[in-house]
Formats: sequence, structure tokens, C-alpha cells
Amino acid sequence: MDILTFEQLRLVIVVYVSALLPLILIPALHVRKSIPAWVLPFYITMFVVCALGWELWFNYGLVAGDSVNLRRADILNQMLPLHINGLLNSLADAGTIGCGSLLLVWLAMGRRDSIYRQWNWGVFGLLLALFIGQNIFVEIFLYHDQLAAGKQLSWAPLSPMGSWFDPVLFEINDRTLRLSSQVPWLILTPLVYLGLIKGLNSGE
Repeated sequence: MDILTFEQLRLVIVVYVSALLPLILIPALHVRKSIPAWVLPFYITMFVVCALGWELWFNYGLVAGDSVNLRRADILNQMLPLHINGLLNSLADAGTIGCGSLLLVWLAMGRRDSIYRQWNWGVFGLLLALFIGQNIFVEIFLYHDQLAAGKQLSWAPLSPMGSWFDPVLFEINDRTLRLSSQVPWLILTPLVYLGLIKGLNSGE
């Protein structure tokens, strides 16, 4: 019987906690009115965009890519089954990364609600740094095996160059950082910020 290595166990714990904790907390805080009313709709919208934008495509290898089952160890396929893996990643993207980053930016910018109602380059830059920074961390330290060079990621709506143009950007300790997995967050950042500004202003 296969046994999880420490690194694999860490990955499994991080995926489940980052996906399920916001799924519990955000609706509970919404019901208690402890967070702004727009946070829950944003969380749901972010989940759908991440799932349809790239996570399900990468998960199943839908267009010229390898499914995640072919890109990682069998023990991880047992602990993170194929048909829920993409959903867990999308929940983590929406909750821990999406809502978490908005919270950090809000705190860093002096807790001013206006930062999400009008364009601010400082806010955009910080949001971009958080989105890209976490993705680099995930690729290098958590998903390095399943995103390694030679393992093909599917084309996706938010990764439009697919595996046809996917150079290695840099390498650290034999772990590679590739373009295709960074592109979705590059595209998503202005969409998130502009969409939030438009949504909050139209709701007034």
C-alpha cells in the first residue's frame, strides 16, 4: 500500500483546508452580516470563473493536455480524486486566494471601501502581486510535480496559448515555472478588479 510522503500529505491538507474553510466561513459570515453583502456573490462568481476559465480544463486535459491523473502520483489520485480535484482547486481559488487577497489589499490600503469602487493603480498592483505571487508559490512548492516541464496542460479560455506555446520561465532546484499556469491569473486580475468596481457601483 502506498503511503503519503510528508510533501504529499502537506499538499492534501493545504488543498482541502484552502477549499473547504472559506466554503464554510464565507456563507456563515454572510448570514451573520459580518462581511459586506457583496463578498458572497463575488465568491460564487469567482468560483465559476476559475472553474470554467481553466481549472476544469487543466484537471481533465480537455484540449491537447494531460489529465491531472497522468501528471501526479497514484496516491494523490486516491486522496484527491479526479472528479473533485478541479472543484477543490476552484473553491480554493475563489475563497482563499480571491477573497483572501481582497481582504489583504483592503487591510494594506487602510481599510478604505473606496478602493473597490474606483480604479487605483496601487490596489491593482498589489492585487496582481498577490495573485501571481501565490501562484508561483503553488507551482514551485505544492504542484511542482504535476506542473513539471514535459507534462502538458490543456488549452483553456483563460490560458489561450495552451501547450502550443508554454516556455519555462525559470527553474529553482529542478522545479520549473511555466507560462501557461501563470497566464490565467494575469488575465483574471484586471477582470476581477474592473468587475468588482462595476458591480459595486451599479449596486448603489
